[in-house]
Amino acid sequence: MSPLPRGFTFEEETLSDDKPLLVFFTSERSGPARRMESLLAHLARKERTRVRIMRVEVDEQPDLAAKFRVEDVPTLVLVQRKAVVDRLEGRASAPKIEAMLARHLSATAAAA
Repeated sequence: MSPLPRGFTFEEETLSDDKPLLVFFTSERSGPARRMESLLAHLARKERTRVRIMRVEVDEQPDLAAKFRVEDVPTLVLVQRKAVVDRLEGRASAPKIEAMLARHLSATAAAA
């Protein structure tokens, strides 16, 4: 899982690959978000051929958080074909995240 590089726009990142993008909105001040870090790092390795995962610090990029209407941290936003297709707010378990991805990744595989 990599952070969104400084100076690199979110639009450039979403256009750079056909794979869906799972955006992890986080904050160092959020205990639940910190506890999800290892879970998402594992998921990034496990699903690296099917989905990209980017980490966005809401304190460093408040405009991006506002654009996606992030009110709670952590928030996961799944972007596919330049559109938000799903989101999870608050701390989420591995099965809940995997279920969300499965709904959209299986649709992506069928459409390809």
